[in-house]
Amino acid sequence: MMLSVRAKITTLVEWLFAFAQRYPFAIALFGFVSGVLSFVMVERNQEFAQMIAILMLVSWLWLASEVMLKQGIFHWFGFKLPPALVSFATQMVHQESLFFVVPFFFITTAWNSTQMVFTGLLMLAALVSIIDPIYYRWLAPRRWLHFIFHGVTLFAVLLTALPIIFHIPTPKAYLLALLISIAMTLPNIVSTMKMVWWKRFFSALFLIAAAGSFGLLMRPWVPPATLWLTEVAITDEMDTEDRVPVRVYKKVSAEQLRQGIYAYTAIHAPRGLNERIYHMWTHNGKVIDKVALHISGAREAGYRSWSRKENFPEDSIGRWNIRVVTEANQVIGILRFQVVTEPATELPSKEPVTTPESVPSE
Repeated sequence: MMLSVRAKITTLVEWLFAFAQRYPFAIALFGFVSGVLSFVMVERNQEFAQMIAILMLVSWLWLASEVMLKQGIFHWFGFKLPPALVSFATQMVHQESLFFVVPFFFITTAWNSTQMVFTGLLMLAALVSIIDPIYYRWLAPRRWLHFIFHGVTLFAVLLTALPIIFHIPTPKAYLLALLISIAMTLPNIVSTMKMVWWKRFFSALFLIAAAGSFGLLMRPWVPPATLWLTEVAITDEMDTEDRVPVRVYKKVSAEQLRQGIYAYTAIHAPRGLNERIYHMWTHNGKVIDKVALHISGAREAGYRSWSRKENFPEDSIGRWNIRVVTEANQVIGILRFQVVTEPATELPSKEPVTTPESVPSE
């Protein structure tokens, strides 16, 4: 019986490997389609989100225990995994992971900020993972570069999966993702160095310090993968019972400022996630006020919150923006409005709340 099971598994593995070699673009297409569908389902179904995120982490545990896995398969099934098959499986994990996280980062990126650099690199990495000539002939042979690619992909997966699975606030999720990625990547990079052991030891310490410092320094460049704006608006009155703005403005008069105005935001967050965010009121590039708000994930349309400001500088005419940021200073989105001398113009009542500026630039 055991021999029959071993034979079937061996046949299946060999068939999958042969299929992947014959139709490589079919595998890449599968990674792309499944990644996009995962995002769509994650946005609509929180339980499905957790299942997908767990599968992503399990696949990375497979990569982390690659040697033990190969030995276990040989012991139980008498089948030695070909190096090419292991490389293919690693590529598949990279593809699935990148196409899973890219939609999250794409929708949460403020494209008129430095966040576009990080998300652009993830999109480039996803493209590299499906182009075999680049992946196998340029990336894979350069082991140190391959391990960096590996680490960045794992970092992006953890940033997305940790808040969804464990409801960890964004700042803590960032630190954990950075720590785990460094711990699983740098030993492999150091192992590729051809030098005596004590030099490798000090090189490892230097790389750990450099990677950790760089990761903390670049935190504002990284979008919060699981938080994004669904609605934003400037108003002079809030319906506190229904938690919606009564009127919506794109331009506000200087006279209205003296009465006070509200910045309204609805933020999508995974169910169970409790997070502190801030409204940073900025005028001509200068931060005028910073208001702390608490959000709780659950509603598909986003958690509705607002901040009110009454005290404005004497010269308030011009362009204002309200940067919605996490405690770690990661930008969730930007709400813009203009202060003018003439009376403000209200948007038509049937016009929807202003589209958040988390994606398009001005």
